[in-house]
Parts: sequence; structure tokens; C-alpha cells
Amino acid sequence: MDLTKMRDRLRHDRPVPWEQMPDFALYMDQVLSYMGRQVIRFDRDDTLTAAMVNNYTKSGLVPRAEGKKYSREHLAYLTVICILKRVMSTRDMDMLIREELQGAHTVEDGYAAFCDSLDKALNITADEMDSRGDADSLADAAIHFALLSYAAGIASRRYVALLRQEKDAAKKRVRAASETERAGKERVES
Repeated sequence: MDLTKMRDRLRHDRPVPWEQMPDFALYMDQVLSYMGRQVIRFDRDDTLTAAMVNNYTKSGLVPRAEGKKYSREHLAYLTVICILKRVMSTRDMDMLIREELQGAHTVEDGYAAFCDSLDKALNITADEMDSRGDADSLADAAIHFALLSYAAGIASRRYVALLRQEKDAAKKRVRAASETERAGKERVES
């Protein structure tokens, strides 16, 4: 694929918005076919498989199917996973998905926020490609984008670490409050 086509895909290929996802349940083969259009792919190595969906479900990253059918909620989870798995660990993805798709937000809101951030990131990358012209030096361009990825990865890992610290501190506060409450009950009973 030449650079012009790649820039065009970065500018225009996006996951389907929530309201345009099927509002009826899909079987696994339909899900796999659908997901092939949700993510920018350049080779077959990153194709979603039934085994991967089953593993994501077993690990709790994706809710269980209703019977053997998958809803738009499942498609949202799988879209987020298929994109994030290329840049972060399953453990970090799990925490972020729980925060954004299972926390105080609805899955629809979390998915919309994810798509908005993805849109901005893809446009920034396409703009960076424009500023580099047709890359007189492919090696220089490749190093440039690798370094942008490195820098963004550092920032992402730091945000994840801070979020994990917040969650751990909240768990400790809940445990401490529970222990204090239990100790108070024991004193009253004695």
C-alpha cells in the first residue's frame, strides 16, 4: 500500500458509530466478518478469530454471549480490544475497559469517547504524514513514527499506572473503613 492510500485510510476508515451498529444479535461468523471492517488492517495476521473471542470472554474482557448471539455491546468491546491489543497488555486493557465501558459510563458513552479519541489520533498521524511529504527517506519517516509511538506509549503507561494507584488506594480505604466498622461493632457487642 502506498503512502497516499495509507493516509487516506487513516483519515477516513473508522469503526462504525454505536447507532450504526446492528441492533440485532449476530452469530460468531457474522461477528468475525463484521469486525474485519471495524479496524484498519494491513495484513491477515491481525484478524480476529473465534478462539480469540472465546479467550476474551473467558478472561472477562468481553461479556458472555446471550446464547450464541452477540449484541452491539459485544461489538463495541471487541472493537476496543482489537485496537488496544496492539499497544498494551491484556491486564492494562482489562482495567481501562472496566473503567470506560463498565464503570459509571454506559457502554454506548464509553464506546463513543473511545471512537472520538481514535479519530483524533488517526487524524494527527495522517497530518504528521502530510508534513513529511512522500517521505524522501522511508527510514527517517519510520523512525519518526516509531519514536512518536514510543513517546505515546510512555505517556499511556504512566496514565495507566496512576489509575491503578488510585484504584488500589480506593480499595485500601474501603477495607480500612470496613475493618473500623467491624471493630466498632465488636466493641459494642462486648
